[in-house]
Amino acid sequence: PEGVVTLTKEGLDCHHVAVDPLNPTGFQLKSREEAGADPQVEYFRRGSAASHLSIDAIHPTLLQARHLHATGIPPALSDATRALSFELMTQMRKAGRSVSFDPNLRPSLWASQAQMIREINALAALADWVLPGLGEGRLLTGFDDPEDIAAFYLDQGAEAVAIKLGAEGAYYRTHMDQGFVAAVPVAKVVDTVGAGDGFAVGMISALLENLSFPEAVQRGNWIGSRAVQSRGDMEGLPTRAELPTRSVA
Repeated sequence: PEGVVTLTKEGLDCHHVAVDPLNPTGFQLKSREEAGADPQVEYFRRGSAASHLSIDAIHPTLLQARHLHATGIPPALSDATRALSFELMTQMRKAGRSVSFDPNLRPSLWASQAQMIREINALAALADWVLPGLGEGRLLTGFDDPEDIAAFYLDQGAEAVAIKLGAEGAYYRTHMDQGFVAAVPVAKVVDTVGAGDGFAVGMISALLENLSFPEAVQRGNWIGSRAVQSRGDMEGLPTRAELPTRSVA
């Protein structure tokens, strides 16, 4: 499939990609916004092949990975994918691997807001690094200030929390340190979709390279700034050679 070819060119291992002959591939449509506003996104995921994934899809080889990045989208698709998310995160933590979690809230996919909050927070409790946006954090915890939102997840067992603040940058908090990291200025915002994923890419890659938490947030902000300057979701992501060597300040 063309998607696998694209991913392979990016250096991803696609050996465990499976084809479902009975259910369609989910997709989304995104509006084009010329003024830098958040685009409208329509999802077509009900009954998709991905929504039929289950715990049976967990291959032992996958559990040998160094790190698991999880989001709140798969657990919103079906009971089976929710069980898969919980099992993967639990198994990786038991194996001593690091786990990150981006809530990536999709309220329209949940039966109720109360269920979404309950299940997402339960998943966040299985993560080492929790990466919500400010609006998500407020909805999920009931707190307004980034400091209190971060404390909520630290109390749940997280090692560290980074809260995305959009044009204001990001706030981070660990059990030892906290602070704000300024955003990277952007002359023109083209498309905001993908900024959060770019932030996660920067954060996680930096932490896996043993950079400090402030440096990881800096890299996350920098990649997020690149993402909003390109029209696609992933087209703005840099190659490793393009990464700043140590600091983007």
